[in-house]
Amino acid sequence: MSNRFEMTDKAEPNATPDGDTPKVALITGAARRIGAEIATQLHAAGFNLILHYNRSANDMQALSETLNATRAESVVAAKADLCDMAELRALAEHALAQWQRLDLLVNNASSFYPTPVGEITEDDWDNLLGTNLKAPLFLSQALAEPLRRNRGCIINLADIHAERPLSGHPVYCAAKAGNVMLTKSLAKELAPDVRVNGIAPGAILWPESDGELTEEDKSKILRKIALKRIGSPADIARTIRFLATEAPYVTGQIIAVDGGRNLVS
Repeated sequence: MSNRFEMTDKAEPNATPDGDTPKVALITGAARRIGAEIATQLHAAGFNLILHYNRSANDMQALSETLNATRAESVVAAKADLCDMAELRALAEHALAQWQRLDLLVNNASSFYPTPVGEITEDDWDNLLGTNLKAPLFLSQALAEPLRRNRGCIINLADIHAERPLSGHPVYCAAKAGNVMLTKSLAKELAPDVRVNGIAPGAILWPESDGELTEEDKSKILRKIALKRIGSPADIARTIRFLATEAPYVTGQIIAVDGGRNLVS
């Protein structure tokens, strides 16, 4: 196992008031932004959580402490580089060891940055395909059996740009297109015991990098959205909560949470 992998100590089982052990979810890329909101929503729904992060240690510590203050010993954090297969396998093993069960895998972690043709490197390919396609596949494979035992589910974060190419991002778009087909293929392969669905977010959060989008850029994006506004991380998290807890007859679907972006040419 790579020495980059770190994990908190094993948590004690956390029983619900009726004596049942809570369902358990592993969420990748859970420290910040959409991932943190997914964690908060699922924790409120009663899940115990294994929260993966790579570089955002301070954010993860704050989130874990906040959620554990609400319900003691219900959250553990796991650090791993998902492009490192040894660390990915270790993440799967340790996630299962926490409460000896797994009910939900949310493949949220994603690299996203432009790769204009003529400037694409092999490292770009490995990173973007690794986080957006390879890691979801191999985590799903590693955790398929425990998910089968609990008739669990997998939810992948796709992107509306899996179907509508984003200028300057051919490698990212190709990775997300693969993610969509992976979702549908896994739904077929793991049925009837494991449901597999995807969510394709539209404009949810503006990029954090200063100057990446001008106000005019933002206005152009908003004009292409039927609801004329960006969404919020809660829109994604609520959809994941629905798929995980209230949609037992839904599998193999990609749900666009995009404010009607797909309606506007």
